[in-house]
Amino acid sequence: MKVASILIPLPVPEAFDYEVPDGMALARGDQAAVPLGPRLVRGIVAEVRETTGSNRRLKAVAERLEEPALPERTVDFVEWAARWTLSAPGEMAAAALKGLRAPRPRPERRVRRVGDRQPARATPARTAVLEAIGERSMPGPELARAAGVSSGVVKGLVDEGVLEVVEIEAVAAFDAPDPDHAPAALNPDQAAAAEAIAAAVQGGGFAPFLLDGVTGSGKTEAYLEAAARALRADPEAQVLILLPEIALTQALIERIATRFGAAPAEWHSGVAPPRRRQVWEAVRAGRCSIVVGARSALFLPYARLRLVVVDEEHDGSFKQEEGLVYHGRDLAVARARIEGATVVLASATPSLETLWNARQGRYGWLRLAARHGAAVLPTIELLDLRTAPPDPQTWLSQPLREAVGETLARGEQSLLFLNRRGYAPVVLCRACGHRLTAPDTDSWLVEHRYTGRLVCHLTGFSMPRPRHCPSCGAEDSLVAVGPGVERVEEEVRQLFPEARTAVFSSDTVPDGRSAGALIQAMAEGEIDILVATQAAAKGHNFPRLTLVGVVDADLGLRGGDLRAAERTFQLLTQAAGRAGRAERPGRAILQTWTPEHPVLQALAAGDRDAFIEAEMAEREAAALPPYGRLAALILSGEKAEAVEAAARALAEAIPNAERLEVYGPADAPLALVRGRRRKRLLVRADRDVDLQGFLRAWLGRVKIPASVRLTVDVDPYSFL
Repeated sequence: MKVASILIPLPVPEAFDYEVPDGMALARGDQAAVPLGPRLVRGIVAEVRETTGSNRRLKAVAERLEEPALPERTVDFVEWAARWTLSAPGEMAAAALKGLRAPRPRPERRVRRVGDRQPARATPARTAVLEAIGERSMPGPELARAAGVSSGVVKGLVDEGVLEVVEIEAVAAFDAPDPDHAPAALNPDQAAAAEAIAAAVQGGGFAPFLLDGVTGSGKTEAYLEAAARALRADPEAQVLILLPEIALTQALIERIATRFGAAPAEWHSGVAPPRRRQVWEAVRAGRCSIVVGARSALFLPYARLRLVVVDEEHDGSFKQEEGLVYHGRDLAVARARIEGATVVLASATPSLETLWNARQGRYGWLRLAARHGAAVLPTIELLDLRTAPPDPQTWLSQPLREAVGETLARGEQSLLFLNRRGYAPVVLCRACGHRLTAPDTDSWLVEHRYTGRLVCHLTGFSMPRPRHCPSCGAEDSLVAVGPGVERVEEEVRQLFPEARTAVFSSDTVPDGRSAGALIQAMAEGEIDILVATQAAAKGHNFPRLTLVGVVDADLGLRGGDLRAAERTFQLLTQAAGRAGRAERPGRAILQTWTPEHPVLQALAAGDRDAFIEAEMAEREAAALPPYGRLAALILSGEKAEAVEAAARALAEAIPNAERLEVYGPADAPLALVRGRRRKRLLVRADRDVDLQGFLRAWLGRVKIPASVRLTVDVDPYSFL
């Protein structure tokens, strides 16, 4: 008999076997309905094989679904991603089917002629309608406009039976991009990079590149030109461009539409479900050539994927840490390898892992060393707060205030950067010292003056600011400690009341549309001073921005982790890089209490190589990434005793292994999240150790109780 292994989109550890009924044709990638308990569920066929019999009776596949089959390489990718991340393959399959599970768009109502019927009374208005519609079908309001009549005339013809209303299934139309529509003028470095990428695409096979260019060097133009050449050589090719933030998509979509004369497809959580279904079906059918999206766009069923671009590849937002735990950059490289495609990792501040791969010759290394056109890199100054401290209860020192005032007087823009949302990061009681935290989480509550609420940024819990301390009951004793962007904006409005000031954070621009509107307002010069978190430090181009002030350059260096120095260097470089991107020169002022710190010294000197060498040497000495590998095991549960017992059981079952260490179990830094107690174990292994194999063998020795949740994070980015 034939047996089909079906990936069921549920958190189950393996594919389920079902008997294939006689006469049913199934192939890898097909979608099928199969019984699971008392119900039928959708699944993806992973394998069909002949067998001589089984010692257990298998249930039969109920039916092959008349839905588009997943391309075989998409199934390969789903299975590989599940093995790499130690996730349930069914959950990865669910990610690949996400668009197909969305509802279909409502059918479009149109009107059309009924045979050669004529109205009983032919008026000029009715005649105009019949001449306008001809043999076509079109929406009623559109027909009325085309004929220059009221909608009542069209309705009268429908009522008389001369026209009829029909429902047409809505099918997304994606105009084919024109590679020759509006090519950009490239400098020699950009042209060489585009040529190398395009040649790799046309040559076929897996080819990874690091596109390493300083801020403002024109990396986007280079990879768009490469995409144009790839589409010119193969009009059926598909291009995927991944971005770390939804806020960046609108600007890139506009640039692509300008370059190719046609807008790309969008794929991210801000896209309405019916539209996501249209994009999913168009990608599968090959009717969509360019997709711009977040990390989940990796799971779309590409018919002919030839180029993958990961823009701002260093960005930590590519790491998904809830639900399916994976790194979008790493899975993008794997997807390109499985598809036999070219992958481009683009950044002004590449991750150390990507730089290491480029140094080892595993990635082609394309460099853009200068800014495009007349623009030059900004000067970076370290402002020592020990010699020029701000006034009490203020956060901007006098030199930075003067620089903002001078910039304002010249009619130019300033950006004040502080990577802290809200008004104040800590609220405490002056009477007893109690710090306010969420009731079921260890993280501190952040005050938001705009809403008058205290918010936990980890869980989303919020509450009105209380009048009494919840610990000692003292009245009006709660004070805000430290600055957030709202508090800096308050200070700016007091200092420069005539300036047009705005705040850019995920609280003030919660979705792509509002972010796009604010970015456009800034680009068009409608804002004088922008106070922003890291949301504004990624890829935006503001021609009139000439001053960037970093309010607290030491923030990311405090109480850090493995990547604290690297992340700080990247973030401050990106923030400073927003200045002087057009003809006007820019400057960046970094307020710091520790100007002697190596990260800040490297920033001021513009010496990225010195920072990288020092950081690489530290990582190599400790055999940490990229010279080693890490994995984290996080246990959580509502009962501390059950979590503790599961952690002890794991610790006692560690297999013997060479060139590998396990640290813990220990309380996680955030030991309580959403009412669940948390324990962590950290595994460090040499690069050539089969880390996933070790983890599978280890976890196979222990049965974790249902009351405890185990999360495996391969290559962790967060250590909380």
